[in-house]
Amino acid sequence: MKLDYGRAICYSGYREGQNPGEGIYPSIDEVKQDLQILSGNWQYLRMYDCGPHAQIVLNVIEQEQLDFKIMLGADIAAEQSNPNCPWDANYSEQQLAQNKQANDTQIDKLIELANRYPSYICSVSIGNEASVDWTDHLVSVERLVYFAKKVKSFVTQPVTFCENYIPWQQKLAPLVEVLDFISIHTYPAWEYQTSETALDYTKQNYHSVAAIYPDKQVVITEAGWTTASNGQGIETWNASPELQAIYYHQLLEWADEEKIVTFFFEAFDEPWKGSDHELEPEKHWGLFYVDRSPKLVMRHMESIPQPQ
Repeated sequence: MKLDYGRAICYSGYREGQNPGEGIYPSIDEVKQDLQILSGNWQYLRMYDCGPHAQIVLNVIEQEQLDFKIMLGADIAAEQSNPNCPWDANYSEQQLAQNKQANDTQIDKLIELANRYPSYICSVSIGNEASVDWTDHLVSVERLVYFAKKVKSFVTQPVTFCENYIPWQQKLAPLVEVLDFISIHTYPAWEYQTSETALDYTKQNYHSVAAIYPDKQVVITEAGWTTASNGQGIETWNASPELQAIYYHQLLEWADEEKIVTFFFEAFDEPWKGSDHELEPEKHWGLFYVDRSPKLVMRHMESIPQPQ
Protein backbone atom coordinates (compact mmCIF):
# COMPACT_ATOMS: atom_id res chain seq x y z
CA MET A 1 0.00 0.00 0.00
CA LYS A 2 1.22 3.50 -0.81
CA LEU A 3 0.05 7.10 -0.93
CA ASP A 4 -1.07 8.56 -4.23
CA TYR A 5 0.58 11.85 -5.08
CA GLY A 6 -0.99 15.03 -3.76
CA ARG A 7 0.16 18.23 -2.13
CA ALA A 8 0.55 17.91 1.62
CA ILE A 9 1.07 20.02 4.73
CA CYS A 10 1.52 19.49 8.47
CA TYR A 11 -1.29 20.97 10.55
CA SER A 12 -1.56 21.94 14.20
CA GLY A 13 -4.05 24.68 14.93
CA TYR A 14 -2.82 26.06 18.26
CA ARG A 15 -3.20 29.84 18.50
CA GLU A 16 -2.14 32.47 21.04
CA GLY A 17 -2.89 31.20 24.53
CA GLN A 18 -3.55 27.64 23.39
CA ASN A 19 -1.29 24.76 24.36
CA PRO A 20 -1.82 20.99 24.21
CA GLY A 21 0.31 20.54 27.33
CA GLU A 22 -2.16 22.71 29.25
CA GLY A 23 -5.21 21.15 27.62
CA ILE A 24 -6.23 24.36 25.80
CA TYR A 25 -7.34 23.41 22.29
CA PRO A 26 -8.63 25.25 19.20
CA SER A 27 -12.41 25.51 19.01
CA ILE A 28 -14.62 23.99 16.35
CA ASP A 29 -15.04 27.38 14.67
CA GLU A 30 -11.28 27.99 14.68
CA VAL A 31 -10.67 24.59 13.11
CA LYS A 32 -13.30 25.33 10.46
CA GLN A 33 -11.53 28.58 9.61
CA ASP A 34 -8.17 26.81 9.35
CA LEU A 35 -9.48 24.09 7.07
CA GLN A 36 -11.17 26.64 4.82
CA ILE A 37 -7.83 28.45 4.50
CA LEU A 38 -6.02 25.21 3.64
CA SER A 39 -8.60 23.77 1.27
CA GLY A 40 -7.73 24.05 -2.40
CA ASN A 41 -3.95 24.19 -2.02
CA TRP A 42 -3.42 20.94 -0.12
CA GLN A 43 -5.01 17.50 -0.28
CA TYR A 44 -3.15 15.82 2.60
CA LEU A 45 -2.94 17.01 6.20
CA ARG A 46 -0.61 15.47 8.75
CA MET A 47 -1.58 15.50 12.43
CA TYR A 48 0.66 14.37 15.26
CA ASP A 49 -1.51 12.77 17.93
CA CYS A 50 -4.90 11.31 18.71
CA GLY A 51 -5.96 13.90 21.27
CA PRO A 52 -8.91 16.31 21.37
CA HIS A 53 -7.55 18.58 18.64
CA ALA A 54 -7.28 15.73 16.13
CA GLN A 55 -10.74 14.49 17.02
CA ILE A 56 -12.24 17.96 16.48
CA VAL A 57 -10.50 18.19 13.10
CA LEU A 58 -11.82 14.80 12.04
CA ASN A 59 -15.34 15.70 13.19
CA VAL A 60 -15.28 18.96 11.24
CA ILE A 61 -14.00 17.26 8.08
CA GLU A 62 -16.75 14.65 8.36
CA GLN A 63 -19.55 17.11 9.13
CA GLU A 64 -18.51 19.62 6.46
CA GLN A 65 -17.62 16.87 3.93
CA LEU A 66 -14.24 18.51 3.28
CA ASP A 67 -11.89 17.04 0.71
CA PHE A 68 -8.90 16.25 2.93
CA LYS A 69 -6.97 13.06 3.56
CA ILE A 70 -5.42 12.79 7.02
CA MET A 71 -2.16 11.14 8.04
CA LEU A 72 -2.85 10.58 11.73
CA GLY A 73 -0.01 10.00 14.17
CA ALA A 74 0.49 8.58 17.64
CA ASP A 75 2.21 10.81 20.19
CA ILE A 76 4.57 8.37 21.92
CA ALA A 77 6.67 9.34 24.95
CA ALA A 78 10.12 8.24 26.09
CA GLU A 79 10.53 4.61 27.07
CA GLN A 80 14.28 5.04 27.57
CA SER A 81 16.43 7.86 28.91
CA ASN A 82 18.73 9.38 26.30
CA PRO A 83 22.11 10.81 27.34
CA ASN A 84 22.66 11.99 23.75
CA CYS A 85 19.79 14.48 23.94
CA PRO A 86 21.13 18.08 24.15
CA TRP A 87 18.43 18.96 26.67
CA ASP A 88 17.18 16.92 29.62
CA ALA A 89 16.06 13.41 28.68
CA ASN A 90 16.86 11.55 31.90
CA TYR A 91 13.77 9.93 33.38
CA SER A 92 13.01 7.86 36.45
CA GLU A 93 12.05 4.21 36.06
CA GLN A 94 8.60 5.10 37.32
CA GLN A 95 8.17 7.77 34.63
CA LEU A 96 9.37 5.43 31.91
CA ALA A 97 6.90 2.76 33.05
CA GLN A 98 4.08 5.32 32.99
CA ASN A 99 5.14 6.45 29.52
CA LYS A 100 5.13 2.89 28.24
CA GLN A 101 1.58 2.39 29.46
CA ALA A 102 0.54 5.74 27.94
CA ASN A 103 2.11 4.75 24.62
CA ASP A 104 0.07 1.55 24.53
CA THR A 105 -3.04 3.65 25.17
CA GLN A 106 -2.08 6.10 22.39
CA ILE A 107 -1.57 3.25 19.91
CA ASP A 108 -4.98 1.85 20.84
CA LYS A 109 -6.50 5.30 20.25
CA LEU A 110 -4.79 5.49 16.86
CA ILE A 111 -6.40 2.19 15.91
CA GLU A 112 -9.79 3.35 17.18
CA LEU A 113 -9.78 6.59 15.20
CA ALA A 114 -8.45 4.94 12.04
CA ASN A 115 -11.39 2.55 12.14
CA ARG A 116 -13.90 5.27 13.05
CA TYR A 117 -12.88 7.57 10.17
CA PRO A 118 -11.73 5.25 7.36
CA SER A 119 -12.95 7.65 4.66
CA TYR A 120 -10.76 10.51 5.92
CA ILE A 121 -7.73 8.91 7.57
CA CYS A 122 -5.61 7.71 4.65
CA SER A 123 -2.58 6.51 6.62
CA VAL A 124 -1.36 6.20 10.20
CA SER A 125 2.03 6.82 11.82
CA ILE A 126 3.10 4.97 14.96
CA GLY A 127 5.24 7.88 16.16
CA ASN A 128 7.43 10.86 15.42
CA GLU A 129 11.21 11.31 15.82
CA ALA A 130 11.48 8.67 18.56
CA SER A 131 14.67 6.97 17.37
CA VAL A 132 17.03 9.74 16.25
CA ASP A 133 20.13 10.30 18.41
CA TRP A 134 19.00 13.62 19.90
CA THR A 135 15.38 12.75 20.73
CA ASP A 136 13.93 13.35 24.20
CA HIS A 137 11.33 10.59 23.67
CA LEU A 138 13.48 7.61 22.79
CA VAL A 139 11.70 4.34 22.02
CA SER A 140 13.48 1.12 21.07
CA VAL A 141 13.29 -0.24 17.54
CA GLU A 142 11.81 -3.43 18.98
CA ARG A 143 8.89 -1.53 20.48
CA LEU A 144 8.37 0.39 17.24
CA VAL A 145 8.20 -2.91 15.38
CA TYR A 146 5.66 -4.14 17.94
CA PHE A 147 3.54 -0.99 17.48
CA ALA A 148 3.64 -1.30 13.70
CA LYS A 149 2.65 -4.97 13.71
CA LYS A 150 -0.17 -4.33 16.16
CA VAL A 151 -1.59 -1.41 14.20
CA LYS A 152 -1.32 -3.27 10.89
CA SER A 153 -3.34 -6.14 12.33
CA PHE A 154 -6.26 -3.85 13.22
CA VAL A 155 -6.47 -1.16 10.50
CA THR A 156 -6.84 -1.14 6.73
CA GLN A 157 -4.80 2.04 6.12
CA PRO A 158 -1.07 1.91 5.29
CA VAL A 159 1.19 2.21 8.33
CA THR A 160 4.38 4.28 8.63
CA PHE A 161 6.74 5.92 11.14
CA CYS A 162 7.98 9.52 10.82
CA GLU A 163 11.66 10.13 11.48
CA ASN A 164 14.76 12.11 10.51
CA TYR A 165 16.43 10.64 7.44
CA ILE A 166 19.54 9.35 9.26
CA PRO A 167 18.05 6.50 11.37
CA TRP A 168 16.46 5.02 8.24
CA GLN A 169 19.87 4.39 6.73
CA GLN A 170 20.65 1.54 9.13
CA LYS A 171 19.08 1.62 12.58
CA LEU A 172 15.46 1.30 11.44
CA ALA A 173 16.00 -1.48 8.89
CA PRO A 174 14.02 -4.01 11.01
CA LEU A 175 11.12 -1.55 11.16
CA VAL A 176 11.14 -0.95 7.40
CA GLU A 177 10.30 -4.61 6.87
CA VAL A 178 6.91 -4.23 8.59
CA LEU A 179 5.95 -0.74 7.36
CA ASP A 180 3.96 0.02 4.24
CA PHE A 181 6.05 3.11 3.43
CA ILE A 182 8.91 5.13 4.91
CA SER A 183 8.48 8.72 6.15
CA ILE A 184 11.53 10.96 6.41
CA HIS A 185 12.24 14.46 7.72
CA THR A 186 14.68 16.85 6.07
CA TYR A 187 15.59 20.31 7.41
CA PRO A 188 18.40 22.01 5.49
CA ALA A 189 18.30 25.13 7.68
CA TRP A 190 18.93 23.10 10.85
CA GLU A 191 21.97 21.57 9.14
CA TYR A 192 23.56 24.90 8.16
CA GLN A 193 22.47 24.92 4.53
CA THR A 194 21.58 28.12 2.68
CA SER A 195 18.78 28.71 0.20
CA GLU A 196 21.32 28.10 -2.59
CA THR A 197 22.12 24.56 -1.35
CA ALA A 198 18.86 23.63 0.36
CA LEU A 199 17.04 21.76 -2.40
CA ASP A 200 20.09 19.73 -3.40
CA TYR A 201 20.58 18.85 0.28
CA THR A 202 16.95 17.72 0.54
CA LYS A 203 17.39 15.57 -2.55
CA GLN A 204 20.52 14.01 -1.03
CA ASN A 205 18.63 13.24 2.18
CA TYR A 206 15.78 11.66 0.23
CA HIS A 207 17.95 9.54 -2.04
CA SER A 208 20.16 8.42 0.86
CA VAL A 209 17.12 6.49 2.09
CA ALA A 210 15.31 5.68 -1.16
CA ALA A 211 18.41 4.05 -2.64
CA ILE A 212 18.60 1.58 0.26
CA TYR A 213 14.95 0.52 -0.02
CA PRO A 214 14.08 0.59 -3.74
CA ASP A 215 10.90 -1.43 -3.17
CA LYS A 216 9.46 0.95 -0.54
CA GLN A 217 7.75 4.28 -1.16
CA VAL A 218 9.56 7.11 0.62
CA VAL A 219 7.40 10.05 1.69
CA ILE A 220 8.75 13.31 3.11
CA THR A 221 6.63 14.04 6.17
CA GLU A 222 8.49 17.18 7.25
CA ALA A 223 10.45 19.74 5.26
CA GLY A 224 10.31 23.44 5.93
CA TRP A 225 12.00 26.78 6.59
CA THR A 226 11.50 29.03 9.59
CA THR A 227 10.87 32.74 9.05
CA ALA A 228 12.51 33.96 12.27
CA SER A 229 15.31 32.86 14.60
CA ASN A 230 17.02 34.07 17.75
CA GLY A 231 20.23 32.41 16.58
CA GLN A 232 19.67 29.19 18.54
CA GLY A 233 20.41 26.42 16.05
CA ILE A 234 19.70 28.55 12.99
CA GLU A 235 21.58 31.76 12.23
CA THR A 236 19.34 34.84 12.27
CA TRP A 237 20.30 35.76 8.68
CA ASN A 238 19.18 32.31 7.50
CA ALA A 239 15.57 32.69 8.61
CA SER A 240 13.13 34.97 6.80
CA PRO A 241 9.87 34.97 4.81
CA GLU A 242 11.90 35.45 1.63
CA LEU A 243 14.05 32.36 2.26
CA GLN A 244 10.99 30.31 3.18
CA ALA A 245 9.32 31.26 -0.10
CA ILE A 246 12.42 30.32 -2.11
CA TYR A 247 12.72 26.89 -0.48
CA TYR A 248 9.01 26.11 -0.55
CA HIS A 249 8.60 26.80 -4.24
CA GLN A 250 11.78 24.90 -5.15
CA LEU A 251 10.61 21.96 -3.07
CA LEU A 252 7.09 22.06 -4.50
CA GLU A 253 8.35 22.10 -8.08
CA TRP A 254 10.60 19.09 -7.42
CA ALA A 255 7.90 17.16 -5.54
CA ASP A 256 5.36 17.79 -8.31
CA GLU A 257 7.82 16.71 -10.99
CA GLU A 258 8.98 13.54 -9.20
CA LYS A 259 5.56 12.78 -7.64
CA ILE A 260 7.07 12.57 -4.15
CA VAL A 261 4.45 13.16 -1.46
CA THR A 262 5.96 15.97 0.63
CA PHE A 263 4.36 17.39 3.78
CA PHE A 264 5.58 20.94 4.22
CA PHE A 265 6.15 21.96 7.82
CA GLU A 266 3.90 23.66 8.57
CA ALA A 267 0.54 25.39 8.03
CA PHE A 268 0.45 27.98 10.86
CA ASP A 269 2.92 29.46 13.34
CA GLU A 270 2.63 27.91 16.81
CA PRO A 271 3.59 30.34 19.62
CA TRP A 272 3.41 27.67 22.35
CA LYS A 273 6.46 25.84 21.03
CA GLY A 274 10.06 26.08 22.17
CA SER A 275 11.48 28.67 24.56
CA ASP A 276 9.85 31.90 25.73
CA HIS A 277 11.99 33.98 23.36
CA GLU A 278 9.83 35.79 20.81
CA LEU A 279 12.13 34.80 17.95
CA GLU A 280 12.51 31.15 18.99
CA PRO A 281 12.70 29.38 15.60
CA GLU A 282 10.28 26.62 16.65
CA LYS A 283 7.48 29.21 16.73
CA HIS A 284 7.86 30.44 13.14
CA TRP A 285 7.64 27.58 10.62
CA GLY A 286 4.12 28.34 9.38
CA LEU A 287 3.19 29.42 5.88
CA PHE A 288 0.67 31.61 7.73
CA TYR A 289 1.22 33.77 10.81
CA VAL A 290 -0.58 32.82 14.02
CA ASP A 291 -3.30 35.40 13.22
CA ARG A 292 -3.88 33.42 9.98
CA SER A 293 -2.61 36.15 7.68
CA PRO A 294 -0.49 34.73 4.83
CA LYS A 295 3.28 34.98 4.72
CA LEU A 296 5.16 35.97 1.58
CA VAL A 297 5.22 32.38 0.28
CA MET A 298 1.44 32.29 -0.05
CA ARG A 299 1.19 35.36 -2.29
CA HIS A 300 2.23 33.28 -5.28
CA MET A 301 0.39 30.02 -4.56
CA GLU A 302 -2.63 30.80 -6.74
CA SER A 303 -0.37 31.06 -9.79
CA ILE A 304 1.04 27.56 -9.26
CA PRO A 305 -1.20 24.96 -10.94
CA GLN A 306 -2.11 21.75 -9.19
CA PRO A 307 -0.33 18.69 -10.60
CA GLN A 308 -2.33 16.46 -12.91
